[in-house]
Amino acid sequence: MKTVLKYLGVYKKELVLSPLFKLLESGFELIVPLVIASIIDVGIGGGNTGHIVKCGIFMVILGLVGLICAVTAQFFAARAAVGCAEKIRSALFRHIQTFSYTRLDTIGTSSLITNMTSDVNQLQTGINLTLRLFLRSPVIVFGAMIMAFTVDFPAAIPFVVLIPALCLVVFGIMLAGIPLYKKVQKKLDRLLGITRENLNGARVVRAFNMEQTEKDNFSDANRDFTAAQKFVGGFSALMNPLTFLLVNAAIIWLIHKGSLRVDSGDLTQGQLIALYNYMSQILVELVKLANLIITMTKAAACGNRIEVILHTTETEPSKSERTETKTYDTNTDAIRFENVSLQYQGAGAESLSDISFSIGKGQVLGIIGATGSGKSSLVSLIPRFYPATGGRIFIDGQCIDAYDEKELRRKISIVPQKAVLFKGTVRSNLTFGNPDADEKTLTDALKAAQAYDFVMKKPQKLDEPVTQGGKNFSGGQRQRLTIARALATNPEILILDDSSSALDYATDAALRKAIRELPSNPTTVIVSQRTASIRFADKILVLNDGDAVGFGTHDELLKACPIYKEIHDSQFSAPKGDTV
Repeated sequence: MKTVLKYLGVYKKELVLSPLFKLLESGFELIVPLVIASIIDVGIGGGNTGHIVKCGIFMVILGLVGLICAVTAQFFAARAAVGCAEKIRSALFRHIQTFSYTRLDTIGTSSLITNMTSDVNQLQTGINLTLRLFLRSPVIVFGAMIMAFTVDFPAAIPFVVLIPALCLVVFGIMLAGIPLYKKVQKKLDRLLGITRENLNGARVVRAFNMEQTEKDNFSDANRDFTAAQKFVGGFSALMNPLTFLLVNAAIIWLIHKGSLRVDSGDLTQGQLIALYNYMSQILVELVKLANLIITMTKAAACGNRIEVILHTTETEPSKSERTETKTYDTNTDAIRFENVSLQYQGAGAESLSDISFSIGKGQVLGIIGATGSGKSSLVSLIPRFYPATGGRIFIDGQCIDAYDEKELRRKISIVPQKAVLFKGTVRSNLTFGNPDADEKTLTDALKAAQAYDFVMKKPQKLDEPVTQGGKNFSGGQRQRLTIARALATNPEILILDDSSSALDYATDAALRKAIRELPSNPTTVIVSQRTASIRFADKILVLNDGDAVGFGTHDELLKACPIYKEIHDSQFSAPKGDTV
């Protein structure tokens, strides 16, 4: 919690003023039973109407001043809690942006969403209630005990026994509840994960008529989460009945003994009412404290989960460790792989094994292979989305581990397999990687990506709105816009990860021709399952189950690589007897 609570340090004034005004309100509240006792004993008992009026006016003033103090305390508490939550949420978002693909895969998207939303909101509520009640409730409880002794010492003895017993109940339940709430949050992560998968894959679920299966999976996770919540809620719910039991037992004892002392003349009726009021104040405040403890328990569990994420760091090489400067002919080789392997964290086997190849500057590299052969895994190593578990990768003659992450990724633009657009406008999406791009740069990028015509037909052209995920554009349009976004950065290395799968052959050919004619002459890596998309590449790498089984030109591979020939023939040659 130390890392999380340090964000409260900015609100030192609020941290002081909120509890201070609550303490003032508490002081006024502790005076009220004494005023009531005076009204009963002096005003009513003595028939002094003037005294009753004065005491009534005094109580109204106490109420108004107490209200002002309470509202002021709430203002400062809310300001500190909301401000702290905003800073933690921003820090979490910034920190998550530094995570590698491996880290994101390990933690899980649903857990990160829970951290950013539910956990931060719970922490905000905990901070708010703590500032308002954490000092107020103990002050009322112990203040009421002290005031009870000033009223009558013998009658106040139950307070001495009651308060330690109540503290034992409250703090015992709190300590036992923290690990239980952690388990509940983990089950919430699982439930959110299932929900997210179903929302993203709704079409797939319906296409395979798996709605009932997914409903059953969700119901199981929901029941598991509900059962855990019920257990923790039932355990925490013991606090209120136990506190009520102890306090009401003390009240029964107080009334019984107090009535005997009133009959004997050792205690006045007003004093007995005052003692009863103090006992009731203790009951009310302990119920509040019990609820506060439950909220604090949840907030502590959520705060610890947030702290784990904030303490999670990537093991990027330090500057002193970036000593790998091996060079070769930098005038020709833009990308070089030397015996590179990749094994995903937690995987039982390597996804890529002993991959070696090189491609010159300005050349085009095609990568082809069956589904699951490791094509996307290979290109994700170039911008260091995943660290290679074996071998070395060189960009412009320098090992990628020697590059600063931002410096490396400024050289590279990648168009992912799944077209991703952000809510905004066409212009805001195109300038996502290059905020300083001018109108000519954006126009040239759109023309090269074969997106200029359909964008210009839109009513607002470059300022045409883009909905979340780009759902107001077709699949092919989204792919072309993501390619234009990559081209707008004028990259040295352009990676197209099967990003033309939704394009027809003519548009695909026009796109490849436009990329070859770009003035910046980028080194281009094209991942595809169509030999037509890569047949004119300078070099083609053929992958099969994570192994490089061929490397050369289209003609060379047709002669020397059976797998490549098989892929090519399956796309361009109809089997004998086929009448289609």
